[in-house]
Amino acid sequence: MTIDEDSKFFRKIVGEVRPVTNDRDNSRPQPARPVPTFSRQDEAVVVNELLDFSPEQLEVESGEEIRWAKPGLQAKVQRRLRQGRYSVADVLDLHHMRTAEAQTAIVEFIEHARQDQKTCVRIIHGKGLRSRIQPKLKTLTAKLLRRMPGVLAYCSARPVDGGTGAVYVLLSRR
Repeated sequence: MTIDEDSKFFRKIVGEVRPVTNDRDNSRPQPARPVPTFSRQDEAVVVNELLDFSPEQLEVESGEEIRWAKPGLQAKVQRRLRQGRYSVADVLDLHHMRTAEAQTAIVEFIEHARQDQKTCVRIIHGKGLRSRIQPKLKTLTAKLLRRMPGVLAYCSARPVDGGTGAVYVLLSRR
């Protein structure tokens, strides 16, 4: 059979064709997207767990450099972070904050940075020279960042950006 014969055969089998009409009301708006209730509840639980710890669980000295990276993060990426080669998209200064205020500020800051898809941010925690035993905000920052979802690595900043009184934080984009 040729194409013309196939076409004629098809038309013969199908028969007469007419346009389809419907009486649907297309004027109403699309239904709202479902709200991921359980996901939000899980995230709230994680945030509460992050805020519930004692800074004394991690000991950090005043002038000591701090750094941490998720297992599997390439050494080249860690080296670039230490060298300050990533563009810092935002800065949070924790000076004059109490520990509880700083915890909330860090969590909110990292969440907003991730929502805005920022790759690298800087947190200025100070060197803790007035702390009696160990620098509270520096210890808090180090401990909290290790437990936050989306934080790939952090390290003490270059001297020009605050040295051991600040950290660069590398964030995942997802």
